[in-house]
Amino acid sequence: MPTTTDVEAWIGQDLVDPEHDKIGKIDQVYLDRETGEPTFVAVKTGLFGTKSSLVPIAAAQAHGEHVQVPYGKDQVKDAPNVDADEELSEAEEQQLYDHYGLGYSGYEGPDHGTLAGRDRDGRFERDAVGRDTSGPTTDDAMTRSEEELRVGTTSRESGRARLRKYVVTEQVETTVPVQREEVRIEREPITDRNVDEALDGPAISEEEHEVVLHAEEPVVEKRAVPKERVRMDKDTVTDEQTVSDEVRKERIEPDVE
Repeated sequence: MPTTTDVEAWIGQDLVDPEHDKIGKIDQVYLDRETGEPTFVAVKTGLFGTKSSLVPIAAAQAHGEHVQVPYGKDQVKDAPNVDADEELSEAEEQQLYDHYGLGYSGYEGPDHGTLAGRDRDGRFERDAVGRDTSGPTTDDAMTRSEEELRVGTTSRESGRARLRKYVVTEQVETTVPVQREEVRIEREPITDRNVDEALDGPAISEEEHEVVLHAEEPVVEKRAVPKERVRMDKDTVTDEQTVSDEVRKERIEPDVE
């Protein structure tokens, strides 16, 4: 059984049958004066929504922006005509219960809740709650409201950055000057200065004279040399993003019967 709070939110929503076909728009709520619980809703039907039919809501279920009842569209439209602006008489109550195949018991006790002290012949009366968002006890004006977007920001983790050091191998080429010794033959004529050295030894003989040659070779040595220090820091940048959403607006139009 839906509560009064539940049903208040149904005002203005579509009522649909088991096949989700639209029956009409919920206009009013009728309370059981014995329990104070919502029992019927008045639904605007007809080509221009000029006819009002009462529908039991004991088995009604809310689905988003519409409410579903286990009664067919034609059954609701063929319900006994009642004056939606008045409480139900006992005869009207009996007709409604018979039409929807429900068991009916008349009401003989005192009024419930805020209705106490009033004399009623019938058991069900129209609930003023939900007829006007301004409230049932305010003036005859109606409040029109609109939804507005309120956009803010929230911080969330968008990624992570880290420093990672790894080793790569590169081919380095450089030029190094090297020196080597080469043999150079020098010939000098015999003179008075060197004649004695020239005649030192046998006149005719075989002989060898050896000279050691030297040459420089490149020597490669590697050592690690610090080059720079690298660290991470964070900067905050500001961008603009466009957000969009649907907002609902109430419209007020006259409905003259």
